[in-house]
Amino acid sequence: MKLKKDDEVIVMVGKNKGKTGKILKVIPSINKAIVSGVNVVKKHTKPSDKQAGGIIDKEMPISISNISYYDKELKKGVRIGYSFLKDGSKVRINKKSKKELI
Repeated sequence: MKLKKDDEVIVMVGKNKGKTGKILKVIPSINKAIVSGVNVVKKHTKPSDKQAGGIIDKEMPISISNISYYDKELKKGVRIGYSFLKDGSKVRINKKSKKELI
């Protein structure tokens, strides 16, 4: 899985197309990720000891195939690849600009 937690991503397909946000959680077993401000639904909750009941907004998982890493310089989604440094360590790179990702 090339996308990681705290990566800035853009939604490429679906009702949230064009929205950007940070990845809050990656779920590799089902190839989905939870992105802040994307795929928000209304959830009806019962009151419990921890929280009050009511209608809350909740971010739901979105498929990894529908999001792409967001490059702030190009202002669009780019693909991510891997490269090896001279010391043998493996790093993620932006395939468009060949720059190393933080």
